[in-house]
Amino acid sequence: MTQGPIALTMGEPAGIGVEIALKTWGRRAAYDLPPFYLIADPDLVRQEAAALAKAQAPMRGAALTVIEIASPAESIAHFEHGLPVFPQPLAAKPVPGVLNKANAGAVLGAIETAVRHVRAGEAAAVVTNPIQKSVLHAAGFEHPGHTEYLAALCGVGHLPVMMLSCPGLKTVPVTIHLALEDAIAALTTEMIVERAVITAEALDRDLGFRPPRLAIAGLNPHAGEAGDMGDAEAKIIQPAIDQLRARGITVAGPMASDSMFHEAARETYDVAICMYHDQALIPVKALGFEYGINMTLGLPIVRTSPDHGTALDIAGKGQANSLSLTSAVAYAGLIARYRAQAAQGTA
Repeated sequence: MTQGPIALTMGEPAGIGVEIALKTWGRRAAYDLPPFYLIADPDLVRQEAAALAKAQAPMRGAALTVIEIASPAESIAHFEHGLPVFPQPLAAKPVPGVLNKANAGAVLGAIETAVRHVRAGEAAAVVTNPIQKSVLHAAGFEHPGHTEYLAALCGVGHLPVMMLSCPGLKTVPVTIHLALEDAIAALTTEMIVERAVITAEALDRDLGFRPPRLAIAGLNPHAGEAGDMGDAEAKIIQPAIDQLRARGITVAGPMASDSMFHEAARETYDVAICMYHDQALIPVKALGFEYGINMTLGLPIVRTSPDHGTALDIAGKGQANSLSLTSAVAYAGLIARYRAQAAQGTA
C-alpha cells in the first residue's frame, strides 16, 4: 500500500517555518525524505523562496518552484518538481520578525487542516513548524501549546506525551509547560505511570523497540540520596516504578539525573522518563541541538516537530538551520510506516 504524503504546517508566518520548509524540500534526495506538502499562503512561500535565492542560501537541489495543490494526493506527483503548497491564506502580509495577531487564525487553520487530512486518510502524518504562543494567546487561543491543541482536535481525553529525540537519546518530560515549583507540586505516581505506559506502547508500536527499556529519573539531587535530599523518590517515583514492573515493562530507576545522560549510561536504556521540562530538554539540546525533534505520543495520528522555536531574530535572512525539521519529516515518515505495518500485522 502506498503511503500518503506528510502534512507540514507553516507555523508562525513571521518566523523561520517557511524558510526551513523550503530548505528541507531542497534536502529531499540527500535524506531520502517522503513526499510532503506545506500548508501555507502560496504568496508567502514564493516571497520566502525569492528571498532565499537572493541571499544565495543553499537549496541543495534544483531552483525551487512553488506548486499549488487542491488535495494532498496531488503532492506525490509534484514533489520532485517543486514544493507542493496547500493554500492557507493569511489575513495580513507578514513582516519577518514582526508578530501580527491578525494571522493567528491562519496559523491555527493550518494545524486544523493538517489534522483533518490525516484523520481522513489523505495524509500519513503531521509535522508542525514552530508557533509563537504569545501572539496566539493574545488572539484568544486558550491552549498552552501545540500538544494540548492537537489532543483537543483529536478528541483525546488524556494529555499526550511529548518525547524529545536526538541521535543517541530520547527523553519524555512527565510534567511539561509548568513553572518548576508548580511541576514539583503537580507530580504524582499516577502521572508517571500514565506517561511511561504511553511511551512504552509507542516505542514498541511506532519505533520497533521490543521490549522498550525505560529509565526513570529522580526529582531531587542524587535521586534524593536515600531521603537526605527529599522524599519524592520514595513516596512518588518508586511506587510508579513498582507499578510499571508489575505491568511487565522493563524499567530502571530512580536514577540521578546528573549521571544518567553520559554515553555509557545511555546505552542501558531506550528512553529517559524525566520529571520536568528542562530535565528532559537540556540533555537532548546539548547532545544534538541541530537534529533534535519532538514526537507526540498517545495521539491517534502521527505528529512530529522540530525542537526549536520561531527564531524571529533571524527570520527572513536565509540563516535558519533546517536540519531539525528535516529530521522531523524523516521520523514522521518512519513512524507512519511502522504504524501501517502494525495495523496490517506485518511489523
